[in-house]
Amino acid sequence: MQISSRFTIAIHILLCIKTFQEEHKVTSDLLASSVNTNPVIIRRLLQQLKQAGLVHVARGTGGASLAKPVESITLLDVYHAVACVDDGKLFHFHENPNPDCPVGRSIHAVLDDRLERIQTVMEEELRSVTMADLLSDTQRLI
Repeated sequence: MQISSRFTIAIHILLCIKTFQEEHKVTSDLLASSVNTNPVIIRRLLQQLKQAGLVHVARGTGGASLAKPVESITLLDVYHAVACVDDGKLFHFHENPNPDCPVGRSIHAVLDDRLERIQTVMEEELRSVTMADLLSDTQRLI
């Protein structure tokens, strides 16, 4: 199981917007060139980021800009914006384990609380990293 690449592409998009906004009009073509993907994918992600209140997108060739300061955008915000998981749950559990099997009968009791704690820890880590942190690291490496 992997978290969708939409998450890392969305982070890439936000970093590009902040990095290039003063020098260039940040269009889906520019972003697609940096990510090395189709502009249609970028436009879909920009719409999700816009709906989450993280970016502004001007129609046509108007370009994209950040809607919030980088210090206030966390990785958890990005994670939620691009809907990486269904119903906010990282782990999808098979619904009908066999109740006649000793493992099937007990699997929820064994895993449910643990998986919930794992997701909570992951979300806390995502909340602790801001786009400003990543931007600083990016600029140091440029």
